[in-house]
Amino acid sequence: MPTLPLWLEPVERLLDAGGAVLMVLAFVAVLVFGMAIERWWYYRFSWRRARRQLIRRWAARSDHRSWSARTLRNVWTEALVAKLRRPLPWIKLLVALCPLLGLLGTVTGMITVFDSLSLSDTHQARAMADGVARATLPTLTGMAIAVVGLLFISRLEHVIRREDQRLHDRLARALEENDA
Repeated sequence: MPTLPLWLEPVERLLDAGGAVLMVLAFVAVLVFGMAIERWWYYRFSWRRARRQLIRRWAARSDHRSWSARTLRNVWTEALVAKLRRPLPWIKLLVALCPLLGLLGTVTGMITVFDSLSLSDTHQARAMADGVARATLPTLTGMAIAVVGLLFISRLEHVIRREDQRLHDRLARALEENDA
């Protein structure tokens, strides 16, 4: 087997200790945190530009008071906020999946432990304790990823609510400045 670079040895030991489910959890974690970084990037660089364009487009209209103008304003704002909200259901799904994958890793690890104990002639408590410790590692990992993911989801939902309110406030302010 080829030797890995020194900086990858801890990762290799972690994956050996947790099994194949830990690899799946690592992939899910990369997806969750990749989506989180993408949302931060979108909010930081694209959202404000899109919001300014929408406010300019709304202020440039001659009709602001009719039912059709208010409906158009709502459609525009909902479409823009939907862009900010777009990956949220996927992130929620992946975060909810993490503890379940961790539990799957624990169950498969315990099956392996009991299988190896049944095949050995000696029933050592130390071997069983090591196996149980190895089996609980995927659950711990799944829960850790889920907790961090839930923190991100909570923050993103707060930002979405705040930005939705700001958008409506700025559209109203643009209308007031236009009338003055």
